[in-house]
Amino acid sequence: MREITIHPFVPADRAACLAIFDSNVPRYFAETERASFLHHLDLARGALTPYLILRDATGPCACGGLLLDPAARRAGLSWGMVARGRQGQGLGRRLTEARLAQARAIPGLREVTLETSQHTRGFYEGFGFSAERIVPEGFGSGLDRVEMILAL
Repeated sequence: MREITIHPFVPADRAACLAIFDSNVPRYFAETERASFLHHLDLARGALTPYLILRDATGPCACGGLLLDPAARRAGLSWGMVARGRQGQGLGRRLTEARLAQARAIPGLREVTLETSQHTRGFYEGFGFSAERIVPEGFGSGLDRVEMILAL
């Protein structure tokens, strides 16, 4: 595997993140979610919305972040994705491990939540997440919303 580095999102990563998102439509994301993702990237520089980029020699290949809610003692995994042509190479695992390590390093957090589709539910169950609720077609046609939780 190529050497992978992880760094915080900077505005120069925006186009690459959009390309990663677009490579995952319609299998993992609905086209209608693009505006919400763009809005999230605009917020991704704040302390409560850290966002990570995985990069190799060819450029960004995966991205994802956290939404922190210290008052509720919870973090949510946000907008995690791997470029379509790079899936199956362990990048999603590395991205998820990095985000969970960030969450575990924050004093007082008790749980991590996420909303994902039926296509990646099993992947997150492998990290110990459990499904709390399923909303059929909650993300759009053919994309169920699976709400999951992991106790820290």
